[in-house]
Amino acid sequence: MSKVMHLNDKPMQLIYASQPFGYDSATLNSILNEARSCNSRNGITGALVCRHDIYLQLLEGSSEAVNSTFMRICRDDRHAGINKLVCRRVNDRFFGKWAMLHDPEISIIWNQRQIKDGILDHIPQSEITGMFKSISLRSNLKDLE
Repeated sequence: MSKVMHLNDKPMQLIYASQPFGYDSATLNSILNEARSCNSRNGITGALVCRHDIYLQLLEGSSEAVNSTFMRICRDDRHAGINKLVCRRVNDRFFGKWAMLHDPEISIIWNQRQIKDGILDHIPQSEITGMFKSISLRSNLKDLE
């Protein structure tokens, strides 16, 4: 007898963007260390892509854990202007091996002017998820932080 996967059994994937408040290497390291610790405890995986003008983060795990983590991030004063870009169920996690992969800013495919002008409010979700999918594929080929 085959096991049928119910929608609620599938991992949730949430992607958001925010503007860093007080961005520097110490703040980034603090965010990454906290995320890795909390995510490991809560069964969440994901990736953070950042530069001085934007954080783009993908979280994946159970609906309850992802929503709880996102609400905690919304209360975190190191983030401003938080904007949920994608929230969907997926069959497989992109970053199943990573409590929180840190990918260098080079992965951000939109320049600072485009971000400032609000491109993330107008592009298809598939373009945003595609950026993270390419990071996922690359992370399987080499070690990122």
